[in-house]
Amino acid sequence: MSALDTAPAASVATADQGHKRRSFDIGGAILTLVTVIFAVLWAFPIYWGVITSLKPESQVISRTVEFLPRTWTIDAYWHVLVNTMIGRWYINSLVTSVSVTVLTLIISATTAYALSQLRFPGRTVIWYLILASFMVPIAALIVNHFILMAQFGLINNWLGVILPQLIHPVVIIVYKNFFDSVPKEYREAAKMDSASEWRIFSRIYVPMNWGVTTALAIVTFIGAWNNFLWPFLAVSRTEMMNVAVGITQVNDAFGVQYARELAAAILAALVVAILYLIFQRRVTQAIMLSAGVKG
Repeated sequence: MSALDTAPAASVATADQGHKRRSFDIGGAILTLVTVIFAVLWAFPIYWGVITSLKPESQVISRTVEFLPRTWTIDAYWHVLVNTMIGRWYINSLVTSVSVTVLTLIISATTAYALSQLRFPGRTVIWYLILASFMVPIAALIVNHFILMAQFGLINNWLGVILPQLIHPVVIIVYKNFFDSVPKEYREAAKMDSASEWRIFSRIYVPMNWGVTTALAIVTFIGAWNNFLWPFLAVSRTEMMNVAVGITQVNDAFGVQYARELAAAILAALVVAILYLIFQRRVTQAIMLSAGVKG
């Protein structure tokens, strides 16, 4: 076949590639446009809440739609910070969230290590019970939790808020999967050096899964900070509320003050937002790990 014969074929191939490239670019542009539209729709309530909290109440209740305040003010934030117990609510949330995170990681990691590396009677039964716990929603246990905490005298108590939040089977399963993947040679070498099980666990298995531990800690902390239902039921005293429940107490004798309500909500979400921005990759990793387990 001569060069003259192959030239038309090459031209046709080049034209097909150009057509496919243009089609792909159009498809990519449409996909980008749709993504941007959904991103704007998702972010607009957050933007509207922030802007509304920076308006005077007279502008908030005005029928005129304004995407920017005519008068900028932080009076709503000042009111929440000065005239409410948000500082105490922050401390309550910090104490309970850190406690839930630390205790959950310790309990889950040690349980997963025992199920992964030790051989004892009932091991398989315990593992299947943990897997089956996915079928029981946490909300279905609320009544039992409340009765138990009331019988123990832990209502309106930090322990009463913390203990029922320690049920995280997904953390146990994620840890066990990673402990199973650790080469057996490490454990055998440590056993030859007469290392105890606790030493093997704390010096070998946990450090090798430190990234997983960090990701799970961040997600567990965020979940405990944002938890509303159980702290709302377990605490009735204003000074013992966490920030998610406490902001519902930001009201006024003359009715709802929307700017103040939104300012309180934004202050409550500020810690989680900062954590997410700082540890975004770790949060994404933990979500992917949890989704992989549940899938």
